[in-house]
Amino acid sequence: MAPPRNVVKIAVQMRDAIPQLIQLDQAKPLAAVLKEVCDAWSLAHSERYALQFADGHRRYITENNRAEIKNGSILCLSTAPDLEAEWLLGRLQSGSREVRREALQHLVLLAPDMTFAQEVISRDGLQRLGTIIEDGDDLGEVLALTLRTFLELMEHGVVSWETLSIPFVRKVVSYVNMNLMDASVQPLALRLLESVTLSSPALGQLVKSEVPLSRLLVHLQVMNQQLQTKAMALLTALLQGASPAERKDMLDQLWQRNLRQFIYKNIIHSAAPLGDEMAHHLYVLQSLTLGLLEPRMRMPLDPYSQEQREQLQALRQAAFEPEGESLGTGLSADRRRSLCAREFRKLGFSNSNPGQDLERVPPGLLALDNMLYFSRHAPSAYSRFVLENSSREDKHECPFARSSIQLTVLLCELLRVGEPCSETAQDFSPMFFGQDQSFHELFCVSIQLLNKTWKEMRATQEDFDKVMQVVREQLARTLALKPSSLELFRTKVNALTYGEVLRLRQTERLHQEGTLAPPILELREKLKPELMGLIRQQRLLRLCEGTLFRKISSRRRQDKLWFCCLSPNHKVLQYGDVEEGASPPPPESLPEQLPVADIRALLTGKDCPHVREKGSGKQNKDLYELAFSVSYDREEEEAYLNFIAPSKREFHLWTDGLSALLGSPMGSEQTRLDLEQLLTMETKLRLLELENVPIPEKPPPIPPPPTNFNFCYDCSIAEP
Repeated sequence: MAPPRNVVKIAVQMRDAIPQLIQLDQAKPLAAVLKEVCDAWSLAHSERYALQFADGHRRYITENNRAEIKNGSILCLSTAPDLEAEWLLGRLQSGSREVRREALQHLVLLAPDMTFAQEVISRDGLQRLGTIIEDGDDLGEVLALTLRTFLELMEHGVVSWETLSIPFVRKVVSYVNMNLMDASVQPLALRLLESVTLSSPALGQLVKSEVPLSRLLVHLQVMNQQLQTKAMALLTALLQGASPAERKDMLDQLWQRNLRQFIYKNIIHSAAPLGDEMAHHLYVLQSLTLGLLEPRMRMPLDPYSQEQREQLQALRQAAFEPEGESLGTGLSADRRRSLCAREFRKLGFSNSNPGQDLERVPPGLLALDNMLYFSRHAPSAYSRFVLENSSREDKHECPFARSSIQLTVLLCELLRVGEPCSETAQDFSPMFFGQDQSFHELFCVSIQLLNKTWKEMRATQEDFDKVMQVVREQLARTLALKPSSLELFRTKVNALTYGEVLRLRQTERLHQEGTLAPPILELREKLKPELMGLIRQQRLLRLCEGTLFRKISSRRRQDKLWFCCLSPNHKVLQYGDVEEGASPPPPESLPEQLPVADIRALLTGKDCPHVREKGSGKQNKDLYELAFSVSYDREEEEAYLNFIAPSKREFHLWTDGLSALLGSPMGSEQTRLDLEQLLTMETKLRLLELENVPIPEKPPPIPPPPTNFNFCYDCSIAEP
């Protein structure tokens, strides 16, 4: 008979005693359970004892957490938490350093347990520990154990960090600022100050004033990963608690002291792996630094600001006016304004008054900052971008200003400029610490990528949003790879062309549809030979139907027609001239014949003898794409039958058909498209009965063979 559901079978152990195997009734009060356990070991005063989990943090069993006890759990009998706390706190008053050290070692082990922590705190345990920290009589192991115990008790949230006294915080600060301090003490002191800074604004200001940034930089440069992590944690806590103006001053000081270079070389590219906590603090530092851009992002252009008007004029002059020349020298004011408005239009602004474009927030003045940075730090690329697109008259020009404004919005979204820091995120970009002005440098790479993608897509003004979607995908995919430097980012993002984006989209779509599952790929491979045979049959039938070709004279005039087809038995090519407007003649009336057995090879493009003439005009380029020839034996000499296909499709059909006749693979683009279409259709037909049935990635395991094979019918035995 099965035991009741509220009864669990467990083991209870005690030092120097044989363990008990008992059935714990969860409906019975815990005090009654303890009484039974103590009685079994002949222990009086069961109220002095408690049960703990034997593994993990040895948490005490209470009425609140007893449901966590499962079948097979191992518990141990120990002293009750109130008595244990009283005894350990009493030993802290001992004059023996060794006794205090042992008491602290026990406190550190038990402090993570909420039940024990409440007993310690209710007996003024935090004050006793604080006294040891403030006295600072022992700066070694005892102080480290005291700090760790104090931190563990405070982490429960029973006592607020704001209740700490100013002398106590100043004493902990002195441990951070002290030279030649024990390596185990300073990380704990930094951790305590971080918690104080994040929890109490008033005490956070005290920490900010007492701990100089130069001291934190010293700790960051010590090759101790734990110390580096805690110093970075306090640094980010101080930055988060500072006002925007103070934060900017602090970050300026840190960058001037080469903190960025040190993080990039000695932390990100350290031989030791980057821990999760350090990754989070680097993310926070990146977010806070990018957050300095938010005021510019939220500020529209002021039409009455002389400085901003001069910046816009500098942007225009860098693109259109040679150095040393001024616009409209000797022209009237109206004429100069008209020329300026036209050049601002060429620059890609939607309005003749560019200030109207920059009234949009975001990106506000941040877009103007990016454009100015690009024009000053990459002047040749800037001039090339603007002049190349402003000279176009076919609506294919890429508007620089409009693109820059939208791209700035896009970068702010991808980098989450202005968003609050996440408490757990670790998504920092190593490239951000690779050089100064990382946001503006990233813009310079991205705006050139946008121009490149625009040309690859052959976009017009109506395609602007489509181009921005592709650029967003290019940037997002490359940033997700977390390139370690801007140059590596530039290389990877430029390799991610528009065609590659389309291919990745198609692959991801197929993965979502399950088309790339291993069983389906195997099915497609099995279907390929049959479908290639079907395509080969279609190509040969098309050759049998024949095609009208135009002859190309020496003057490149397409003035005559001729007809060619394959005989029904696939052994002879038949051809002859045809009058303009006449219908294709029957194959038997064609005067010329070329046995397929005499054909040596198939030539295409520039290899054909009839397009080898000199010249690279557009007409020749068109002929290259449609020209093909077959070489054959004629009276021990090599001769050629030359073709100019009427269209690209006919070119693919004929070259595939001739390749099939010669036993060569059909490698045209049309064959690839036809095969993919047939494979997709045939695969879907085969899988119709499996709709909504999940297809496993791996085949099911083959069952083991039977123990014997004596199960077949013996035909030698005659029936009665």
